[in-house]
Order: sequence, then C-alpha cells, then structure tokens
Amino acid sequence: MLEPQEIRSLLQQLKSSFRLMVLLAVTTGLRRSELLALKWSDVDFSNMRLDVLRSIYMRHIGDCKTEASRKPVPLDERVAADLWMWKETTRYRQPDDWIFASPRHQGKYPFWPDALLQKIIRPAALRAGVNKKIGWHTFRHSFSTILIANGENVKVVQELMRHASSRCTLEVYSQVRIVAKRQAQQRVVEMIFPEETDVREPLLACGSQIDGR
Repeated sequence: MLEPQEIRSLLQQLKSSFRLMVLLAVTTGLRRSELLALKWSDVDFSNMRLDVLRSIYMRHIGDCKTEASRKPVPLDERVAADLWMWKETTRYRQPDDWIFASPRHQGKYPFWPDALLQKIIRPAALRAGVNKKIGWHTFRHSFSTILIANGENVKVVQELMRHASSRCTLEVYSQVRIVAKRQAQQRVVEMIFPEETDVREPLLACGSQIDGR
C-alpha cells in the first residue's frame, strides 16, 4: 500500500500516458486487466465516468470479473481533464482505439503490463524514493485503504471498488481499523514518553528492574 505522499512522488516521476495509467488506477481502483482494456468509446466525458465493459489478459479480451465489475466508474474532474489532454496528444484517439495503445504494435494492442512495471513504474518509484514492492494491485489496494482511512462509508467503498459482496470490503476495512487502533495506541505511549525517541528502551529498562537485573 502506498501513502498519498508516495503516490504524489511517484506521479511526479512519470510522464504522459504512464502517469495517467497510475493516476487512473489509484483514483478509480481499476484492476490491471480493466485499465489496459479501456477504449476511448468507454469514456463519457459529459458525465465524467468510465464504462468498464471488458478485460484483457495476455492479449486475450474477455468479460469483466463479475457483474459488479461492469458498473460505471466515476471520474474526478482533474483526472478527466488529464484523460482529455492525453486524447488530444495520442495518435490513437478513435472510439475503438485502446486508450493506452502501444506504439510498438501500431496501436493494435495496449501496453504490456509486466513490461510497464519493470521498465517504467518501478524505476520511477525508486527515483521518487519509494522503496516498496509495487505491483498493479498496489494501486487498487491503496485506493481502498485510503478511502477507509478517510472514514468513507463501507457501502460507498464497496460500490467504488465494485466488489461483488461486502465481505471483501469489510476484510480490508478490518485490516485498516487494526492499523488505526495501533497508531492511536502508539500516540498515547508517545505522550507518556514525550522525550524518548524510542519508547522500547525505557520499557525494557523497567522490565529489567522488576526482574532484579
């Protein structure tokens, strides 16, 4: 999972379509197979939404994962503006063209996701000072985690993530709440030991005195 600052730093190291890919992934929760299967005909700029109609895996075009996955995805106006700017820039802008068409294959296929990670996204993360292991699911997971950390309604998160049931959403919710509780507890300890950079040392010292060491 990436923190908002890490996402911002990563985006600053990416250009054109690669920046847009990550921005879309981390603000919509699209799966890799859905993101790269997007065509310009799927974008409704008037209503600022994406219609998720297909997936692509190993260049095989198929249906979406579940019925819930096929629900429209809202677009933030800033993300929609970036998407429009990319449409004005790319050579592949016809309704049936892939949004992220690969120039190497003359637009016949979208970019290859694993190559994007290895050659573009992970090197950009390192330049941004982000040393975490990043995969395509990292962006989807970051989106859901940030939503829950912001206190969004579980049902809203479920709709945005297009989970087939609330179970997946609640599992993520529970994980985030455990982290939040641990952080809240840590803040109390830091208030008790305001001058200590590491609270473990005084606690260990107290334990040694109790044990008579």
